[in-house]
Amino acid sequence: MVGGKTLIDMKRQALILFAHGARDPRWAAPFERLQQLAQAQLPDAVVSLAFLELMTPRLLDLIPQLVQMGCDSVTVVPVFLGQGGHVLRDLPVMIEKLKTDYPQLTLNVANAAGEDPAVLNAIARYCIGSMPKS
Repeated sequence: MVGGKTLIDMKRQALILFAHGARDPRWAAPFERLQQLAQAQLPDAVVSLAFLELMTPRLLDLIPQLVQMGCDSVTVVPVFLGQGGHVLRDLPVMIEKLKTDYPQLTLNVANAAGEDPAVLNAIARYCIGSMPKS
């Protein structure tokens, strides 16, 4: 118990960072760091990674675990640079299935991270900073 709340009461919201996945497990390292950074900033929520393919957990496998933990509100953030085929076609099919399977769950889906101006500006600053100084 913390401040009169049980851990389950405090962890009713979840944030899922949804990424593509890859065969090489090292590919996930920056996403794992991103998950840790987000979790540190959202101590009262569950912050998880989920993958479309090639890595686990898959989104459709993670949601039942979160529901079992007591989460009733989940936000899925596609950690993709753009709204490509996976985000426009594959993700909506998964979300509709989850809404059917878990009608009590509030599911929110953000745009692809790379569509956000702040994210693009941060990447641009990184790219510009990578140039040799003359």
